[in-house]
Amino acid sequence: MRPAHGAPWDLLVVGGGTAGIVGAKTAAGFGARVLLVERERTGGDCLWTGCVPSKALLAAAGVAATVRDGARYGVHAGRPRVDFAAVMEHVRGAIRTIAPVDSPEALEEAGVTVWTGDLTFTGSQTARVGDREIRFDQALVCTGSAPQLPPVPGLESCDPLTSDTVWDLEQLPGRLAVLGGGAIGCELGQAFARLGAEVVVVEAADRLVPTEDPAASGVVEAALGRDGVRVLTGSKVEEVKAERAGAGHLLLEGGDSVSFDRLLVATGRTPRTDDLGLAVAGVRADERGHVEVDDHLRTSHPRIWAAGDVTGHPQFTHLAGVHGSLAASNAVLGLRRSIDLATNPRVTYTQPEVAAVGVATERAERADDLSVVTWEHAEVDRAVAEGETGGFTRMVLDRRGRILGATVVGPRAGETVGELTLAVRHGMRTRDLAGTTHPYPTWNDGLWRAAVADVRSRLRQGAPERVTRALVAARRRWVGSRAAAAAGQDSAR
Repeated sequence: MRPAHGAPWDLLVVGGGTAGIVGAKTAAGFGARVLLVERERTGGDCLWTGCVPSKALLAAAGVAATVRDGARYGVHAGRPRVDFAAVMEHVRGAIRTIAPVDSPEALEEAGVTVWTGDLTFTGSQTARVGDREIRFDQALVCTGSAPQLPPVPGLESCDPLTSDTVWDLEQLPGRLAVLGGGAIGCELGQAFARLGAEVVVVEAADRLVPTEDPAASGVVEAALGRDGVRVLTGSKVEEVKAERAGAGHLLLEGGDSVSFDRLLVATGRTPRTDDLGLAVAGVRADERGHVEVDDHLRTSHPRIWAAGDVTGHPQFTHLAGVHGSLAASNAVLGLRRSIDLATNPRVTYTQPEVAAVGVATERAERADDLSVVTWEHAEVDRAVAEGETGGFTRMVLDRRGRILGATVVGPRAGETVGELTLAVRHGMRTRDLAGTTHPYPTWNDGLWRAAVADVRSRLRQGAPERVTRALVAARRRWVGSRAAAAAGQDSAR
């Protein structure tokens, strides 16, 4: 729906990634007149350079690993032959299949008007795209983020790959160095190793995926090692020496070096807020360029909102979608819904996966009023059957047994964490999970067994133990008295 000539748009959406698409469709669904402006292509990083291509690549790599490791299941298939060009075509095919869902045509069908171009705010209720002037009542900034290169001398001279450009590779690198051992670095490093590259992951922190449970970091490092990845943690890169096209070596603190044919940098992202004219619109950004928002996702200007990576909140597609819906609803309906960051789940899609939500284990271990219950997957029948027993399920609990956080490490952990996210959000207790019938045998058996173990532990403590023992004793006496009475009647006969 378009406004009458000269009338303002009800909502201007800047950026056509996940947050922008969801926000625009949400507002249009309410009957608002919505204009979405995207500078390049709708779909955002998730579709073109993030979630979709990476999971397609991981699927291919997983097949290669299964063939390679088949002997441990008694299946001898030999060493897989990887056609890297065909792998990348599979990746592009996944993108092509999903792209129509996020296309301008799909947005137009949903009632959103789409323009292509670079937008600049010219005031608190005006903007410009090329030579076209825009007036709006409310605006939603969803311009996302981009890979950031760290300030390492010589880095740019070796034509480094990022999560944006790695998909342009036409040949599998013989030696791939990955700078950064977070989720992206570990996922792509493991994938390329499984496809046949010689991979080294270099991480400045003392462990991989350093924001996750330390035990999870250990499992991931061991898994990468089994796939042939060399992991260097606690390693700072002092300089990059370029050689031939794309190749070179990293000079590490302490004198060690790592040679590579291509270098992939996965050390963080920066918001795309340059040249938007935010200051002209009265919108404040922090020193890194993230748009400052309140709990309702409103910026420093009451008519302008922000959603997704650009806010500085955790950078996940699922959170961006929630952001977009919430901000658009607040903007066009005048609501005051607040974003909930405490129950935002996250998944690292290595094999095994690492999934987490809520309060972290390390925080719980420092708190007197919290406890941690862990169930090792060596005692999960599905894990034993599939030979994947290295993971675990761990829950953070308060004194009443309410689930405040959880970490799951294992195959399909990203699916398991959904149930735990619901539990955290609604203040459920371990007894709620323990009392719910779960299908057998599944990977979710880990969280159910952990919950049952906690409930049993609580029943053995203090008043609960005294009550249950008293009930058992009373029941025993009652049964005994009934038996004695029955025996007396028999003898009387």
